[in-house]
Amino acid sequence: PALFMENARKGSIVSRANSIGSTSASSVPNTDDEDSDYHQEPYKESYKDRRRRAHTQAEQKRRDAIKKGYDDLQAIVPTCEQQDFSIGSQKLSKAIVLQKTIDYIQFLHKEKKKQEEEVSTLRKDVMALKIMKVNYEQIVKAHQDNPNEGKDQVSDEVKFNVFQGIMDSLFQSFNASISVTSFQELSACVFSWIEEHCKPQTLRDIVIGVLHQLKSQLY
Repeated sequence: PALFMENARKGSIVSRANSIGSTSASSVPNTDDEDSDYHQEPYKESYKDRRRRAHTQAEQKRRDAIKKGYDDLQAIVPTCEQQDFSIGSQKLSKAIVLQKTIDYIQFLHKEKKKQEEEVSTLRKDVMALKIMKVNYEQIVKAHQDNPNEGKDQVSDEVKFNVFQGIMDSLFQSFNASISVTSFQELSACVFSWIEEHCKPQTLRDIVIGVLHQLKSQLY
């Protein structure tokens, strides 16, 4: 009995000790779990902050690029630098900058087309001048090869007299047929005169008559 009582007492002490230990253990905070939660929460916030910061930087970079683009347009387009009295000293809006840029681009397209047409015309002129140059060179060469050729040709004065005689004859009929009372009547008379006095047979007769007059004067 004494041994039994001693074992029971020891068991009771051990049981109470375990109970006290478990109670103490349960009352002590779980430092490992809390340390884990304490470190994980700032990590999540830091990740969100980094994402937010990266998004903010990307957005700011995009806005800076757009602003630089508009600033470059204002510096390039001449009409954006001109003073707009309707706006005053206020800064040009993006809509106005874009519209002025579009207008300037359309103006440049028109100028480019105009210049291309002028270049095409000049090329044609150059080609015509080259052809004339070749023809004159051939005439000069032919004259140098045959220096006696053309001695019997009429002078420039005779050619002018022929032209003058033809024009004088035409002007006489023109002056007699044309009325200048009004522009409408003038137009009608001009067409009527052309139909009557500028027929091929009529012009031929005039030229023959002028040549006969000059022939009698020359010989």
